[in-house]
Amino acid sequence: MKRKKLGQYLRKKKCRWNSWNHFYCGINEQIIRETADALISTGLSKLGYQYVNIDDCWAEENRDASGSFVPKKSTFPSGIKALADYVHSKGLKLGIYSDAGHKTCSEKMPGSLGHEEHDAKTFAEWGIDYLKYDNCFNDGIKPIVRYPVMTKALAKAGRPIFFSLCEWGDMHPATWGFPVGNSWRTTNDITDNWQRADQNERWADYAKPGGWNDPDMLEVGNGGMTKDEYVTHFSIWAISKAPLLVGCDVRNMSKDTKEILTNEEVIAVNQDPLGVQAKKVRMEGDWEVWAGPLTGCRIALLLVNRGPDRHNITAQWDDIGLDLKAVMEVRDLWEHKTLEQKFVGNLTATLETHGSKMYVLKPAP
Repeated sequence: MKRKKLGQYLRKKKCRWNSWNHFYCGINEQIIRETADALISTGLSKLGYQYVNIDDCWAEENRDASGSFVPKKSTFPSGIKALADYVHSKGLKLGIYSDAGHKTCSEKMPGSLGHEEHDAKTFAEWGIDYLKYDNCFNDGIKPIVRYPVMTKALAKAGRPIFFSLCEWGDMHPATWGFPVGNSWRTTNDITDNWQRADQNERWADYAKPGGWNDPDMLEVGNGGMTKDEYVTHFSIWAISKAPLLVGCDVRNMSKDTKEILTNEEVIAVNQDPLGVQAKKVRMEGDWEVWAGPLTGCRIALLLVNRGPDRHNITAQWDDIGLDLKAVMEVRDLWEHKTLEQKFVGNLTATLETHGSKMYVLKPAP
């Protein structure tokens, strides 16, 4: 599988669900099947959420006599191939987890270090579409040595498999990840709180179609933030072109959670084929202005208030790449309306604490 073909195949397929943030090791095949069903019934699948990804703890602690992974009998009695067949029957894709070390991070499964070709072939035979590849128990071998071994193994396996490098930003994978995988974690593990929102931005210049900076899975719907904070969290991931990895229980979403995850206009910014990651173009005290180009001579704009109080935030045209005299039509992506006023030179909005406003700007007719 050549790199160009892999990049084309996986260019826009970035919306996914992953089991870890909500279920941790408490997963089983029923949860995965019900999640696949829920992606269909909630309409998430039609918005691009196509991957159902099993994280750590799906296998027995030991391989079988032939050296193969053994799906955990108590939780995955039907096996992974049967689960993949079920997920595929829904028009979705199945992802799985392994580790570029001797054990996975939970210490409950063997890793793939030294077994790369065998495991890649197994995953392909099972019908796997995505591999999250972690970084624990690695004998101190550098990621830039370990991860390309699996890249080559997947290329020989005969099936397109999205390769997610989960090495936590250890050796700045944005600088070397594109020939190796389709996305690369740029940070440590996420937690469900407001403090972690933008550690990915410094690597913006390295993201492009087929290779994405990954600041970890979304926490939207897991209960640790306010709605405004979750809206800001989702908006930053979207404008950053980060993989949208849903990490909540989609079988039991609140109205607010569904509203955030199904915002088609925000998702469209994330999936824009130009594939340019937005940057933080201004930051003064507690307020931030993010901006990045979109197809069709448009600009995505995000205003963020990190402070404890209400705040007016202004985006200046020269900060976001526009001529000061440009007349712009402005679409509010969370209010789903085009503002009546045409804007020249700047745009100002009033934001609540930890709140945000996300817009798409285009030349006024």
